[in-house]
Formats: sequence, C-alpha cells, structure tokens
Amino acid sequence: MPVTSMSSTVPPLFFFFFFLSIAIFNLSISAKSWPLSQENKIQEQDRDPFVGFNIGTDVSSLLPPPDLVKFLQTQKINHIRLYDADPEFLKALAKTKIRVIISVPNNQLLAIGSSNATAASWIGRNVVAYYPETLITAISVGDEVLNTVPSSAPLLLPAIESLYNALVASNLHTQIKVSTPHAASIMMDTFPPSQAYFNQTWLSVMSPLLRFLSKTGSPLMMNLYPYYVYMQNKGVVPLDNCLFEPLTPAKEMVDPNTLLHYTNVLDAMVDAAYVSMKNLNISDVAVLVTETGWPSQGDKMEPHATIDNADTYTSNLIKHVFDRTGTPLRPEVTPSVYIYELFNEDKRAKPVSEASWGLFYGNTTPVYLLHVSGSGAFLANDTTNKTYCVAMDGVDVKTLQAALDWACGPGRANCSEIQPGESCYQPNNVKGHASFAFNSYYQQEGRASGSCDFKGVAMITTTDPSHGSCIFPGSKKVGNGTQTVVNSTQVAAGETSSRSLLSRGFCASMMILVTCVLLPFW
Repeated sequence: MPVTSMSSTVPPLFFFFFFLSIAIFNLSISAKSWPLSQENKIQEQDRDPFVGFNIGTDVSSLLPPPDLVKFLQTQKINHIRLYDADPEFLKALAKTKIRVIISVPNNQLLAIGSSNATAASWIGRNVVAYYPETLITAISVGDEVLNTVPSSAPLLLPAIESLYNALVASNLHTQIKVSTPHAASIMMDTFPPSQAYFNQTWLSVMSPLLRFLSKTGSPLMMNLYPYYVYMQNKGVVPLDNCLFEPLTPAKEMVDPNTLLHYTNVLDAMVDAAYVSMKNLNISDVAVLVTETGWPSQGDKMEPHATIDNADTYTSNLIKHVFDRTGTPLRPEVTPSVYIYELFNEDKRAKPVSEASWGLFYGNTTPVYLLHVSGSGAFLANDTTNKTYCVAMDGVDVKTLQAALDWACGPGRANCSEIQPGESCYQPNNVKGHASFAFNSYYQQEGRASGSCDFKGVAMITTTDPSHGSCIFPGSKKVGNGTQTVVNSTQVAAGETSSRSLLSRGFCASMMILVTCVLLPFW
C-alpha cells in the first residue's frame, strides 16, 4: 500500500506514541551502554601489553605507602611488582586501578613448600584479606631461585602448587596467577634463538613447572637484561642492538636457522625462551618480562652504565612495548614488561650500579627524563611537566662553587639574575646561586639528558624552585602568581567522550520526540 494512503487512514496520535516509544528506547540504550562500554574498555586494557615497575625497598627516603600510591597515580603507573606482600602498601592500593604482583621471598619457600596449611594461611593473610579492593593480579614465588638458592629448587613447585590450591579454595585461581621469575642464565645458547634450550641441570624442575603454567594459564616469568648481555659480550654484541636503537639491515642480527631478523637483544632473549619451552613440548605459555632495565651509574668497570644509555634503553623499551610489534618469532604477541626499577635503592652494596637502576630517587625527583611521547598519559609528569635542575643537598661549598663558576663561565649560563641587587641574589649563598645557574644552563640546553650533572652535584626536580620575585628559567610563574597546569588523563578523556555520547543520544531522542509531537499539526 502506498505511504500516502496509509498515513491518511492512521490517526495522528499513532505517530506520537510510536515515535515516543522509539525515543524512550533510544535514550535507555544510550544510558545503559555507557557503563558497559567503560567496563569493556577496562577489560580490553587489561589484555593489552603494558609497562609496569618493580618497587624495591632498600631506599633511605622511600615515601610512606599512601604517599607512594598517590605518586603512582600522578605518574599514571598502573602495574607494579613488589618483592614482598607489605600489608600497609596493599592497604594503600585499595580502590585504585593499580594492578600489583605480590611476592613470596626466597626465605619463605621452605615453610610454604613444606606445608599446605602454611600456604593457605599465606593466601588468607596476603590475598583474601585485600582482594578485590586491591587488584592483585599474580603471585611471584621466590626470585631466581634456581640460580640464587639452588638448594631450594625441590621446594619451588610444591610451594607454587600449594599456593595455587589455596587460591582454588578461595575461588580466586582464575583471577590471580602463580609463577616464579627466572634469570636468563637458565637458558643455554640463547643466540641464535632457534638453538636455545633450558639448562639440562634444571629439567626436573622446569618440565613439571611448565606443565603447571600451561594448565593454569600462568606466564613464564623471566628477568631479562640486555645490559648484562652487552657487558659479557663486548665486541660481539653492538651497543645499539641492546638499546633498541635504529639499525641498518647490515647491523641486524639474523638467526641462520629461521632467517628471522632481530633489531634488538630483548626480542632475541624472549624468543629464546619460547624456543626453550617448545623443546619441552610447551607452546601455549606466554612470557612475562618481570625485570629489565639499565643502570644510570657505574664504577670504572661499568663505563656504559650512564644516564644517557639508561634513558635511551628505557625510553625505547616503552615505545617498543606500546608499538605492539611482538617479536620476530611471535609478531602477534607483545610481552608485557616490568622495568627494574622505579627508585634507586641507595642502600644496596657495591658495585655502584646496584644502587642505580631507578628512574627516580627515593624522594620522587627523577634521575633522568624519559622520552616517551606517543605513549598516552603514561609517566605524564616526567614527559609533559616542567623540570628544573638544582644543587643537591649535602655538597661541600668548595665543590659547589667550582661547578657554579663553570656554569656562569665556560657553560655560558645566564647568571645576571644572581648578581647583587637582582631578583635572585637572595638567598646570598653558594647553593642558592648554584641552583639558579645550573637551571639556567639546563634550560638553555633544552633539558637535554646529561645537562644536569655538574660532576654529580646537581639533580633534576619537578618542583619549581622559583621563590618570591625570583623566577627560575623554565618556570610558568609570573611574579608571585602561578599558572596552574592540569594534566588530563586517558581515563578522564574516555569519560568525557562517553558522557558526550550519552548527551548526543539524549539530544537525538528529544529531537525525534519534538518532531513527532509537532508532525500531526503540520
């Protein structure tokens, strides 16, 4: 029947109620889809490769847990790994979006591996008491046990199984995985990766462990350090290959058996782990890199432990993970990584590099600044906010004066503002003047890596050192007023667009409703 004849026979009120029902349905769907889409987005993010951080506690000025959690949130760090199960930290993480791996220290393996009751008690105390308010994602049982405490190797799998069984009893075994981190040295002949295999000494442990990981959907945790590969193979492995630097095809490492090209050492180490597992008939276990990093300082025996190399390695690593390019052997799978580590553990014994793996000092000032543009809001404060260079505390005046003289002399820093009568002359002391001069040099060098050192007497800070009428170069302060800059986050942006979607759905519904009401009167 033609539309014209149909409309002439149907009362106008029919259109009103027909379109009104459509409008209400449209509005209800828009409203309901918002939280659902947000939930799906969170679940999708959990499946994506991520970059997390290890947090050690051998730090002389480590923040208390509540402040540390605020710092993590400010930096948009959503994945961390602890070397214990500190109750205060777990409590402080409650109702945040930060995912945490907790750990069983090596010295607790004997008790847990020998007693199911002890394992159940550990789960009750350290997992059930906090989950799900605190998002515990995994338990790492021991750390490099086969290398550091080989006498405990027979207890490793029993401890893992006892903890898993306790999770099953609490119905948490699908949400929380159990595994153990290994050193790269458990693999032999790691390059070319196609020839790699697990050390035969540990097959009695690795074979049943891998079967357990396969059965439970848990990852093989590996601590992989291209830094040590370079140190142990100088002249064989180029530095650029270790630092993820761009390579010409001639410099790429080629596996002669698979003809796969490797542009960085970490990918080769991950693929070596996959091949080693395949040799034991395991091909469905993912690799999780629980530790990797580069030290920013070393003694004379470690000349490549520098701020520049640490910055380059970590920045390029983050880009590599977020690019989701996988590895040559498994391009469809990009391993997630935990960087070692968040803070310099200054209490650690020598060598110097042992205390120099962190991105931050314990007081949260950065050791160096990453170059991770394009990775969203991750580490937002380090990559988008202003940074400054100031004199360190506790440096003797003579050393500080020499650095000040260099900055204002050969360094050509603008030191006019610290002359008598000028706005930054007060406080009239070496440290105050040095801070201004150091920062002047740092800013004129474009805040380049290595430009805030001055033979170890300066440090980078995100706290604006301006005071009163003294405005430091790079500051956003104008006179005594400060322009506030708020970093937007990915979550906030998502919420905005979702609410906009809801608003658009509402407006569209109202437009239909108004049209339907007026239509019969036309």
